[in-house]
Amino acid sequence: MSPETVTPPLADPAKPQAPAPSRSRAQAARRRRVIVVVARVLLLVGVLGLWEGLSRAEVIDPFNFSMPSEIWDQITSWVLHGTALGSLGEQIWYTLYEALLGWVIGVVAGVVLGISLGRVAFLADLFGPYIKVLNSIPRIVLAPIFLIWFGLGPASKVASAVVLVFFPVFFNAFQGAREVNRDLVANARILGATDRQVTLQVVIPSATSWIFTSLHVSFGFALIGAIVGEYIGATRGIGLLVAQSQGTLNSAGVYAAMVILAVVALLAEGLLTFAERRVFRWKSSDSGH
Repeated sequence: MSPETVTPPLADPAKPQAPAPSRSRAQAARRRRVIVVVARVLLLVGVLGLWEGLSRAEVIDPFNFSMPSEIWDQITSWVLHGTALGSLGEQIWYTLYEALLGWVIGVVAGVVLGISLGRVAFLADLFGPYIKVLNSIPRIVLAPIFLIWFGLGPASKVASAVVLVFFPVFFNAFQGAREVNRDLVANARILGATDRQVTLQVVIPSATSWIFTSLHVSFGFALIGAIVGEYIGATRGIGLLVAQSQGTLNSAGVYAAMVILAVVALLAEGLLTFAERRVFRWKSSDSGH
């Protein structure tokens, strides 16, 4: 063997080698994710910088539109020194508690009734017109009625959240139950499955994608219901902070509350996305057997 000849290292047969196209696709996907994240950060910085500059130059009215630096100062003040209603964490938790409770109740009711009416034609014919009438009512206007019924406590805000969450979840669950593959249902019945088993083991898993689609938007609706209820009348919560900031013409406080709500909504969206990936990974692995 000449000294110029180099023997290439032998691949370990026990270690599987990823195909080159797969590696290149994975690297391209990672590069794209990095580019998207950097572009999002640059866009946010650009918008905030433009907003700050226009406000300081008084091209836009800083009294009405505030500016990012004042909004940040307001959030910092609330975090360090609390609000007029108590600590900021207490206000966030109060609103989140109302939204979460209303969201859970609305989701459970929407899924149960949606699957039931989707499976039983008689129930759909019986309740269908009433549900359509209720859905046509602007549900935000129910918040004052709930305030009269349940008072200033969390019950009125939970009720507002429930009526906002229920209908999108219901209609998605109803449509998901209607769109189930009829061959799967027929095969399950041939194997001796009862109506309950068909619903639990065929219909609900098949409608999961429809239901999760509604969950992403419904939590935002739950937050809206809680905030609107607190804005109309409450003793604590982010919505009351918005009302107080508006009452004192503190535009920075209004925007600061909006930023806090946006952060809460984004965190909830991240948790829902994580749960959705886990569920559908289980579904895909289960269907592969």
